[in-house]
Amino acid sequence: MLARVIGAGVAGLCAAYALARAGAEVELVERLAAPGQGCSRYAGGMIAPWCELVSAEPLVAELGQEALSFWTTEVPAATVAGSLVVAAPRERAELIDFARRTSRCERLDGAGIAALEPDLGGRFEEALYFPLEAHLDPRAAMQALAERLAAMQNVAQHFGVEPESLPTVPDWTIDCRGFAARHALAKLRGVKGEMLILRSEEISLSRPIRMLHPRRPVYIVPRGEGLFMVGATMIENEERARVTARSVVELVNSAFAIHPSFAEAEIVETGSDLRPAFPDNLPRLTQRGRTIYVNGLYRHGFLLAPALARRAAEVALNGAFFPEVMDADSGERAPA
Repeated sequence: MLARVIGAGVAGLCAAYALARAGAEVELVERLAAPGQGCSRYAGGMIAPWCELVSAEPLVAELGQEALSFWTTEVPAATVAGSLVVAAPRERAELIDFARRTSRCERLDGAGIAALEPDLGGRFEEALYFPLEAHLDPRAAMQALAERLAAMQNVAQHFGVEPESLPTVPDWTIDCRGFAARHALAKLRGVKGEMLILRSEEISLSRPIRMLHPRRPVYIVPRGEGLFMVGATMIENEERARVTARSVVELVNSAFAIHPSFAEAEIVETGSDLRPAFPDNLPRLTQRGRTIYVNGLYRHGFLLAPALARRAAEVALNGAFFPEVMDADSGERAPA
């Protein structure tokens, strides 16, 4: 069986890997010149299924737990160091609410925070610690996955081309183009996300730090060598590439609130792209004939891609049906 996977972001790379591991002949097709150059490039890379329960449906946490095994064992790109959630004393109610809506966390006092993150010692009185969660560098993870695919005899990768230009006729097409598939998925919308990468040698963090705020929540993800990813805005518009001055100021101010050293950090990069989302913000596999659309991963690309990819491969190879991601009405979906 020949499966053509369109799109080489995290969803497409995972889909190609799942199909190839199951024995299919795979063509991975990407219109850009290299893998991982689209929306996935600007992701935070937090594999945090229990933290995400604060704003996502339980299905996201259920599917996301598969990503922990995938990114730590199958493709070992992630570091399991947990997630730390902090808040200013005046936002203590936000922290209490976060704990109520999530699971698998431990409450820490100031001494506990300092033991985990010495550079945050004395800065926060309380925190929530999610010890089982992980984080990764999205660009390094996608490169590792692309290299795995390049080493497989049953995978052909085509970059800088459109799928229509290939002479082969696939048995199945797995469309993983994200927002670019909007013409085929009428309810798909784009949610703009903006991020910064800062460099500072004055602070060291070992795990993602989320700071709660009713208007400007922020997370900082360490990338090593003094680099930190700071995100993330969620803007309901479809203006793709422009990073606004307001967002830069808000992200830097929020990072400064976590640690003053970020005020002197170098801005290495800014980035912006559109996250593909359906009205319910839940992922979906949509089958139309011999085409399967993997889409709607919203702001959970690295968290959801392994689970969606495995299910897409099962649909194509074995005729499986997964109501948790294939029923159109999220209210009728069964648990994963």
